[in-house]
Amino acid sequence: MTEVKAGKKAAELDAKNPKFVKRAEGMRALLSVIRQQEETIRLGGGTKAIQSQHDKGRLTVRERVSLLIDPDTTFRELGLFAAFEMYGEWGGAPAAGVVTGLARVSGRLCMVIANDATVKAGSFFPMTAKKVLRAQTIALENRIPTLYLVDSAGIFLPLQEDVFPDTDDFGRVFRNNAVMSALGIPQITAIMGMCVAGGAYLPVMTDTVLMTEGSGLFLAGPALVQAAIGQKVSAEELGGAAMHAEISGTVDFKEPNDHLCIARMRSLVGKLGQRPGAPFDVKPYDAAKNQPAGAEGDLYGVVEPDPNAPAAAIYDMHEVIARLVDGPGIDEYKADYGRTLICCYARIGGRAVAIVANQRAHQQQTSSTGEKRTEFGGVIYAESAEKAARFIMDANQSLIPLIFLHDVNGFMVGRDAEWSGIIRAGAKMVSAVSNSVVPKISVILAGSFGAGNYAMCGKAYDPRFIFAWPTAKYAVMSGASAASTLVEIRLRQLEREGKKLTDAERKELFESIKATYEGQTDARYAAARLWVDALIDPAETREWLLTALEACTLNPEVAKFNPGVLQT
Repeated sequence: MTEVKAGKKAAELDAKNPKFVKRAEGMRALLSVIRQQEETIRLGGGTKAIQSQHDKGRLTVRERVSLLIDPDTTFRELGLFAAFEMYGEWGGAPAAGVVTGLARVSGRLCMVIANDATVKAGSFFPMTAKKVLRAQTIALENRIPTLYLVDSAGIFLPLQEDVFPDTDDFGRVFRNNAVMSALGIPQITAIMGMCVAGGAYLPVMTDTVLMTEGSGLFLAGPALVQAAIGQKVSAEELGGAAMHAEISGTVDFKEPNDHLCIARMRSLVGKLGQRPGAPFDVKPYDAAKNQPAGAEGDLYGVVEPDPNAPAAAIYDMHEVIARLVDGPGIDEYKADYGRTLICCYARIGGRAVAIVANQRAHQQQTSSTGEKRTEFGGVIYAESAEKAARFIMDANQSLIPLIFLHDVNGFMVGRDAEWSGIIRAGAKMVSAVSNSVVPKISVILAGSFGAGNYAMCGKAYDPRFIFAWPTAKYAVMSGASAASTLVEIRLRQLEREGKKLTDAERKELFESIKATYEGQTDARYAAARLWVDALIDPAETREWLLTALEACTLNPEVAKFNPGVLQT
């Protein structure tokens, strides 16, 4: 066991270090802005829409979730920033009009998917469908019992062409309901408002259906029925709770109101059977003996939060790992080789994990020819990629879940890098990540650029969960590098047209392109499009990992690992 001790750059995490203090202040300021934005998002359609929901005798979506989860437990909300600053022409769709997240219900870890009727009557925007599908995917991959609180008018018709027909659109929700049921993943639905048109299939595709009085469940509402077949019928007679409980037999439990409906759902969850867990190693966690080194609040000073800072922060990633894993330490794999990637075994809350992390401190390395060189922190070199590929394969062989900590600029470029076989080594690492069968969890601390995002298990590589600090940056390359490249391309175009820019015009063009590009690399931009599951407070990283790891253990099945053909 290797103790996680302060590295050469440990002063970077010293709370009295001026650089640390400046970064920590910047991080707290950024978190303050994000928390204010989160509070606005949680208002959904606003105070008038909330009052309208109350006037109908119904609770709001967040009031329902608060009643549903166990007292004094934390709701780990996923996709809060979904659709952030999108659909402005339609008045916006805060949180994409649906609340999703992991919660403890009657002692069981559950996935909650709940429509927000204050946002366009709970209608499905394109991002609403994608958010529900992501929550279902997490539940599918981890075999998490799933609870639906339905209060939705169905598809948002002005955008129906982007919601209805494709493989990752609205219809996939019902397909997932069927597949989850076939896999034995419990699904319970409470209809607590309108459940109309295609959306009416969702509750009936699940295992158990509850419905409150005053709610409606029908393929076509009264107005459409009259227009289609000329029949006049009330909403209650057409698809009310009494009709479905007494005549159609569609619902299993009829409840007078939201409070009693949620109480019934909690009771049913409390009676769910337990299935065998995953084969991953876990030891009892002793808070007195196994506390992480340092304080999680120290992580505020790690990453440079100012996008206009001249250079990214240089820090020893060992110090970050030390604040996430159990004491007394880690087992570091090939510690002296390929040092720009740290690979180590550790425990988090007693659960065994294998960690792949970008080292941001520059490293001294001796090449195979005996040449001593400095390797830049945050860059993946050939030997780093080969080490990581082997480590990832070892973790799969040993049935140990993988955690990736991103702060990566990409792979090394240039003649020496190409001669070293960087493409071959990178392909080996990407292949190992692609074919990995143990759970993978990614946390993006800062940069996640270019092919480095792929090698470090970005969204395209099926991480069970992917979280991001507010300082995360997603892009092919950094804003300054991209702006320089795009400016050069634009200048050549202008030259071919016989035009020439002054230095002032060139600078203005550079700043304009850079601002646009950096706006698209912001963590909130990524979260709005569900490229990450949640923006998390750095000081809560360990808690998020604990919840994610627990979720991963609910799926007992681990496929046979077959790494395929590797470049040698």
